[in-house]
Amino acid sequence: MKLSATIIARDEQGSIGRAIRSVAFCDEVLVVDSGSVDRTVEIARGLGAKVVTRGWPGYAAQKNHAAEVARHDWILSIDADEEVSPRLAASISELRDRLPSRAGYDFPRLARYCGRWIRHSGWYPDRKIRLYRRDLGRWVGDYVHESVELSGPRGHLDGDLLHYTCDSLQEHRERVELYTDLAAEELRTRGRHVPAWRLALSPLHAFFKAYVLQRGFLDGPQGFTIARMAGRYVYLKYSKARTVTSR
Repeated sequence: MKLSATIIARDEQGSIGRAIRSVAFCDEVLVVDSGSVDRTVEIARGLGAKVVTRGWPGYAAQKNHAAEVARHDWILSIDADEEVSPRLAASISELRDRLPSRAGYDFPRLARYCGRWIRHSGWYPDRKIRLYRRDLGRWVGDYVHESVELSGPRGHLDGDLLHYTCDSLQEHRERVELYTDLAAEELRTRGRHVPAWRLALSPLHAFFKAYVLQRGFLDGPQGFTIARMAGRYVYLKYSKARTVTSR
């Protein structure tokens, strides 16, 4: 089982090294860079990764391109702000020894947020399909929340994919602004109407779900902030969608 690790990146000099070193057990490490102006490309090549440059077509399209230009049929796709844990690396290695019987495999993703690993708040286990056979798996999602869609059965692996998210509330706010722009555009292109009651009630529901139902209170102050930002995300997404629709 030959395995290519693929990473999409742009201006990720602070994290690309960690990501590449975590997939050093793969037969190939491929970085698709979309125009970095920092040291991302230099660091990646210095660690032995193959780097190709391509303009930004969107998350799913870029990840599909990475899979297409990779050398091997089995793809391990991670983001530049992610890291394969030693336990997950061991699970993948064990799978390679016995030959995979599924089209793709998921595993849990554990996020680090403002100095704390988040194990509740709806953020964990957050299982993602990131290991797949490229002829049986494809990234879908034109705007946000891209994911791998399999043409075949799914398997499960142990070990966490570590996700280093935001180090500050300001960084979280900036990401929410970016992703709600994309989410609102997706609602618009799908012709989804957002009634006023949804704009008023959905943010409250998002907060209650994350903080109470998904036990965000167990994540300390970070859990409260995550719940509050979940409400903010929903409010901005629907508010921006209504603004765009009314033009």
